[in-house]
Amino acid sequence: MRNLLSTVLNVIWLVFGGIWLAAGYALAGVICCLLIVTIPFGIASFRIALYALWPFGRTVVDRGQVGAMSTIGNVIWILVAGIWIAIGHVLTAIPMFISIIGIPLGIANLKMIPISLMPLGKEIVPSSHYIPGGR
Repeated sequence: MRNLLSTVLNVIWLVFGGIWLAAGYALAGVICCLLIVTIPFGIASFRIALYALWPFGRTVVDRGQVGAMSTIGNVIWILVAGIWIAIGHVLTAIPMFISIIGIPLGIANLKMIPISLMPLGKEIVPSSHYIPGGR
C-alpha cells in the first residue's frame, strides 16, 4: 500500500512541478559541469534532479562528517545557485498548498529546500533504508 501511495504522489508531483524543478537542477548541473572547477556541484545537482523527479519513497540523509571543502563548496553553491533553486521550491510550494490534494506535495517541496541549499555531504536513500538517528 505504501508503494502505491508513493507512486500516486510521485506521478502527481511530476505533473505539477517535479519536471520543472528537475529541469532547474539539471540546468544548474550543466552550467556547473561546463565551468570545470564546479564539476562536483554539477554532479550533486544531477543527483538532486533525479530526486526532484521522484521524491516520495526516498529521503535525504547526511553522509556524516563533512570536510572543510564540502562546507566551502556549500557556501559557494548557496551564493551561485542554491538560493535561486530554494526560491523556486517556495514558489512552486505555494500553489500546491492551495488545493487539499497538493498539501503533501507542498510539504515535500519545502523539505527539499535544505538539500537545494547545501547539497554536498548529503545522500539520497530509499525511505525503507533510513533509520532515524541511526547510521
